[in-house]
Amino acid sequence: MMTPPRPAIVIREVPVMSHPDAAPSVSLEKIGQIAITVDDLARARDFYQNTLGMKFLFDAGNLAFFKCGDIRLMLSTPEKPTPRGGTILYFHVPDIHATFSTLKQRGVNFIDEPHLIARMPDHDLWMVFIHDSESNTIGIMCEIPRTDLEFLPR
Repeated sequence: MMTPPRPAIVIREVPVMSHPDAAPSVSLEKIGQIAITVDDLARARDFYQNTLGMKFLFDAGNLAFFKCGDIRLMLSTPEKPTPRGGTILYFHVPDIHATFSTLKQRGVNFIDEPHLIARMPDHDLWMVFIHDSESNTIGIMCEIPRTDLEFLPR
């Protein structure tokens, strides 16, 4: 009498799930993209590309993308009416006064003038704020190294 063949044993890897009460090990540290809502995409694209001098990457439907250091900036029109404001992007520049002068010549709408925000141990933090073509607030910041470090307490 023949013995029926035994079924093959299948071993599957099952993902290990943490206990529902255990906190997952997640750390969001690097921003990959920032979205700004605009009313008029063509006008905003022109402002960011030609007035602010950002590198245009590509369009995708009602979206326009720019390179902003290691971060991609996305301009988009709203899918439904949404409230504006609350988020401010801060762009770091090496010379806030030269940037202010150049952007003023390009017709940028400044909210204020460059001003000292804080004296830090090794630099002074300066800022100025503008409105983009869609009335979003943008901050421009500059960290000016302190030249009087030899006089600071150690």
